[in-house]
Amino acid sequence: MVHLFKTPPPVKEPRVVYPDMKTDPNLEETHEPAGILWRADDYAAENPNAPRINATILSLVRNEEVDGMVQSMRDLERTWNHKFNYPWTFFNDVPFTEEFKLKTRAQTHAQCFYELIPKEHWMVPNWINHDLVRESGKMLAEEGTQYGNMISYHQMCRWNSGLFYDHPALKHTRYYWRVEPKVHFFCDVDYDVFRYMQDHNKTYGFTLNLYDDPKSMPSLWPETMRFAEAHPEYVKNDTDNARAWLEDRKRRPEHNEKANGYSTCHFWSNFEIADMEFWRSRAYEDYFNHLDRAGGFFYERWGDAPVHSIALGLFEDASKIHWFRDIGYQHIPYFNCPNSPKCKGCTTGLFTDGEDFLYKEDCRPNWFKYVGMG
Repeated sequence: MVHLFKTPPPVKEPRVVYPDMKTDPNLEETHEPAGILWRADDYAAENPNAPRINATILSLVRNEEVDGMVQSMRDLERTWNHKFNYPWTFFNDVPFTEEFKLKTRAQTHAQCFYELIPKEHWMVPNWINHDLVRESGKMLAEEGTQYGNMISYHQMCRWNSGLFYDHPALKHTRYYWRVEPKVHFFCDVDYDVFRYMQDHNKTYGFTLNLYDDPKSMPSLWPETMRFAEAHPEYVKNDTDNARAWLEDRKRRPEHNEKANGYSTCHFWSNFEIADMEFWRSRAYEDYFNHLDRAGGFFYERWGDAPVHSIALGLFEDASKIHWFRDIGYQHIPYFNCPNSPKCKGCTTGLFTDGEDFLYKEDCRPNWFKYVGMG
C-alpha cells in the first residue's frame, strides 16, 4: 500500500553554515534526508496507478557509447530505479541504432524513450562567426583548455544549458535525473528522489561541487553582470542566494582573477536532479538567450555546469538547492562516497582516486561556508 501524504507548505529554514571544512563531511555517518519520504510501494512498472510523478531519467548519449550507458544503467537500476521504475529518456543528434535500443531496454523494466534532437537545436546559430570560432578554438587548444577545439562539445554544452528542456518529448515532464555513460552509483536509495524534490520544494540537487578552468570562460561572469544589471528583478536578495559562493576570491584567488570576478565554483552537472520549471522560467530563459547571443558557447568554452550554477546561485533561493550526500556517485576522477551501510564499492570520504593536486578542485568547502549542507 502506498502511503499518501499531503505536500507540506514550504518552510524556510535558517542557514547553518560551516566556516571551516577540517574533515570531509562524508566521513560522518550519513542518513536519508529528513522529512516525508515515499517508499517503493506500488511502483511496479506495469502499474498505471503508481505514485510516480512526471519525471524521467535523462541522458544525452551517442550510439557508440552504448556500453558505457549500459554500465551506468545497471548501477542506477540496481541501487534505485528497479524499485521505482521511472522512465529513461535518451537524446541524440542522430537516430539511435537498434543495437543501442536493444541493449538499453534490456537493463530496465521501465519505459525507454529514444529521441532525436531537432537540427535547429543542435546546429551552430546563424549569428555565430565561424571564422572566429575556428580561431578561438585554436587559441583554446594552445592554452590547454579541454575540448576547446571540439565543436560538438560546444554544441553539447549549449544544448544542455538552454535547449534540452524545450524538447517536445519533455513537454509534460517536470523533473529529471541526468545520467551520463560510464558513471557509477554505490548506495541503495530507498525513497523516491523526485517526490523528495517536489515535497520539499527543492529546485536542484547535486553531489559534486568543483572549480572549473577559468581559461574556458573569461567573459561569462562579465556578461552575467551585464544581464543582472539590466534585470535586477531576477536576482535574489544576497541573504537568500548563493552569490558569495560564486564570487569567493579567498580560496583560489587566481581563479577569480582569470574569470573576471567568478570563483568558477559550480555543480558538476553530469549528475543533477532538477525541476525544469526553473529552466523554463522567464529569468532563466532571458539569461540563457543573453548568453547565447553573446557567443561564448562557441567563442569560449562556456559549459552547462557553470551556466546552470551561476543562474541557480543568483536567481534561486539557496535553500532550494540540495546536496544529495546519501547518493554515492563517481564520474572519473571524482567521488561522492558517504559513510553509510547502504553503500558499497567506494571508499568512505574519498574525493578522488587521482593525483593529489585534484583535491584543490573541491569547492564544497565554499558551499558549506556560505550556504550550508542542506
